[in-house]
Amino acid sequence: MTQRKPAGMGFESWIDRQIREAEERGEFDDLPGAGKPLTNLGRSNDEMWWIREKLEREGLSTDAVLPTPLKLRKEVDQLPEIVRGLPTEDDVRAAVEEVNERIKAYWRDPSSSMGPQVPVAPADVEKVVERWRAERAGSAGNQPEPVPEPSAPAQPKPRRRWWKRSGG
Repeated sequence: MTQRKPAGMGFESWIDRQIREAEERGEFDDLPGAGKPLTNLGRSNDEMWWIREKLEREGLSTDAVLPTPLKLRKEVDQLPEIVRGLPTEDDVRAAVEEVNERIKAYWRDPSSSMGPQVPVAPADVEKVVERWRAERAGSAGNQPEPVPEPSAPAQPKPRRRWWKRSGG
């Protein structure tokens, strides 16, 4: 038989009843964080807050959620720091080639990467090895490491006028 609710008493759902009974039994009394303020209440309303918190809790960098081409660009930029501690030139070359292989794999299948299609250039193995040698030589003699000058962009070919191409 079903019980009728007394007049003037509000409707209590099955869930509300379960929660009320659990409170009465004291099942919520010793929960971790009881009596402590809620964290991040003053934080702005960012729709990705939960992802940032999860990454922070797991000790991961935000690089883990970057699209593939941006990860690859970041790796190329960080190559000098990555190879700095390597003991041999062969190890340096292998590290650079490993990054370049991942770039070539991205080139072969750019659709495997979600997000923006960003052009990624492979690292110049010889330049990285040259810089590694210079840093090793500089640290051996306690000389300041040379700062490489940025290379000038390649000059585009001058455009020929259309009438000169057609022989006119």
